[in-house]
Amino acid sequence: MKLSAPIYHLKRQARLLSRQAGIPLHQALDRVAAQQGFTSWSLLAAKLSEAAPAGRLFEQLRPGDLVLVGARPGHGKTLMSLELAVEAMKSGHRSVFFTLEYTQRDVLDRFRAIGVEPARFDQLFEFDTSDAISADYIVRILRSAPRGTLAVIDYLQLLDQRRENPGLMEQVCTLKAFARDSGVILVFISQIDRSYNPETKPVPDIGDIRLPNPLDLSLFDKTCFLNKGEIRFQAA
Repeated sequence: MKLSAPIYHLKRQARLLSRQAGIPLHQALDRVAAQQGFTSWSLLAAKLSEAAPAGRLFEQLRPGDLVLVGARPGHGKTLMSLELAVEAMKSGHRSVFFTLEYTQRDVLDRFRAIGVEPARFDQLFEFDTSDAISADYIVRILRSAPRGTLAVIDYLQLLDQRRENPGLMEQVCTLKAFARDSGVILVFISQIDRSYNPETKPVPDIGDIRLPNPLDLSLFDKTCFLNKGEIRFQAA
């Protein structure tokens, strides 16, 4: 399927149109889809999903994996993480989205941006916006989660923003041990350092992760980096 621009750019156009025209995001997405020759965004997204990489990436994940998804703002890291959550739910597993950044409406809008109606997975998806999100909190919430549950953490660099929380390294080690013992898959959305230059490197890598505090990045089992529609996935 040939689009006039990468999908992440079309989604950005829709968000801008939504703000400028004062219309709901789903209506703006439909308008952008119409410009691409589709009667609705859901049809465009369904067609795109036939070749979407999230399904292939999900097939390579294993219970207990820690996965790092990194990109600059607006290049699809949140959408990729949600697509992985959708793939887990298609397989009958639960998914949980922990966020210190987004509102519930934001996440529901992003589900629709990838052509998914949230009500379809009503019994399998959980959304958590608690200000208390940290490693200990995540472990407590997921303690009884079935093996194969996929949880997205939005985002890595915010875990230790509160002074009362342990350092980032300690928290990721805690989550690593929990994932290994429970079989829960943990997907961490991550910022990319501002020093990353796409003109010299088409896609960021593990060396471009923004680390305001020390962290051993070898704790992650899989990485996924995105830039301008290009995706690089690697197992440690």
